[in-house]
Order: sequence, then C-alpha cells, then structure tokens
Amino acid sequence: MDGPVFALFALAALAGGFVSGFSGFAMGLVVSGVWLHIITPMQTATLIAGYGLLTQGYGIFKLRHLLDLRKAWPLALGTVIGIPIGVSILAYLNPSYLRFGVGVLLVLYAIYGLTKPVFAPVKIGVGADIAIGVSNGLLGGLTGLGGVISTISCQWRGWPKDVQRAVFQPVLFVAFVVISSSQAVAGTITKETLMLYALGVPFMVAGLWSGFKLFGKINDETFRRTVLALLLLAGLSLIASVLSFGLR
Repeated sequence: MDGPVFALFALAALAGGFVSGFSGFAMGLVVSGVWLHIITPMQTATLIAGYGLLTQGYGIFKLRHLLDLRKAWPLALGTVIGIPIGVSILAYLNPSYLRFGVGVLLVLYAIYGLTKPVFAPVKIGVGADIAIGVSNGLLGGLTGLGGVISTISCQWRGWPKDVQRAVFQPVLFVAFVVISSSQAVAGTITKETLMLYALGVPFMVAGLWSGFKLFGKINDETFRRTVLALLLLAGLSLIASVLSFGLR
C-alpha cells in the first residue's frame, strides 16, 4: 500500500472512528465508501467487524456506569439468533431487491423522523425485544447493517441519548463478536488484513476519542436527528449500491 492509498485508508478510519464515537454506530457505513475502492471486499468486511469490536467496546467502557443488561440482553439474544438465519436465507433471496427495499424503508423512516418533532415513547416488553433483536440480526445477516433495527427501537422508547447508547452498543458488540467469530472459522482473517488493522488502529482511536468528546456536548434532540440522518445515509447508500449495478 503506497503513501496516497494509505492516506485514504487512514482518513477513512479516522472518519469512521469519529462517527462511531459521536453516534455509537455507522462506522462501517463511513469506511466502506472508501475502503471498497482501495482494498478487497473481504478485507473491508473483516476490518469493519474487527474495528466494530474496538469502537463498540470503547463506547461500552465510556458508558459503563449506565449499562443495564436487563435492557440489552433481549436485543442481544435475538440478534445472535437472527444473524445466522439471515446469512443462511440470503442464498434464497434476490439480494438486489432486498437491499433496495430495505434502503427505501430506511429513507422513508428517516425522513418521517426528521420532519416529525418528537417520537412518542413506546413501552416494549421482553418478548417483543427478543423479536426485535431477531429482526436486527436478520437484517445484519442479509445486508450487513446489523445495528439498524436495535438503534431504531432505542429511539422509540424516548430514552436519553446516553441510555440509548448504553443499550444498543452492547448489542452491536455482540453482533460483531458473532461476525468476527464466523470470519475466523471461515479463514478470512489473513496476516495482511491483521497488518492493515494494526496500521489503522491509531486513526480509529483518535476518531473515537474526538467523536465522543463532541457527543458529550450535544443534547438529546441533536443526537436523535444525527441518528436519523445516519439512517437516511444508510438507506441511500443501499439504494445507490443497487442502482449502480442494476436490479437483477
């Protein structure tokens, strides 16, 4: 990897870390837009999962005083169940139509949320939370967006921004553990990828630190709108990825 290419790789890691530090998710969405042009898709997927353990672990540590496993475990359990199901049924679905449909739904949801002043808080029971977690895992297995539904469900409850992150970040951490373990079993974690990971860690950590600093200075409404804007970006990226290759 020559100098200019490494600079792009490092800047993407810095930006991905910043977004994760600020919002608690969407690191993969940010870095993939650059990395897919300079390293292989397999390396990109492996690095996103590996850095996901770092970013989510950092967030959990920073919010450790607010962690409540009673809120997080149903979503985490459902996610663990849903991920392998999503991966297994992917072979029987048209991925282009699936990504396009999910992208449209995310765009509509985000636009609705951005134009609506507030969400009315919703009370969700344990059984419903497990089902939400399964849906979260299914979407992750099918599209790679493993934290979208759990993040949205935390918004529905009307929790403060710190509490939301203290719930959905452990869920994302568990999802990345499952994904990274699957990659290790499949043998996709190569020596070259580990070297890239080590090179990017300082930039990812610097982004995380600065993003979390900014997170501490915003209010709940700004956080809500930031999450919705990132969900809108996720939806648009799914639609764009399908349109660039065509619906097949």
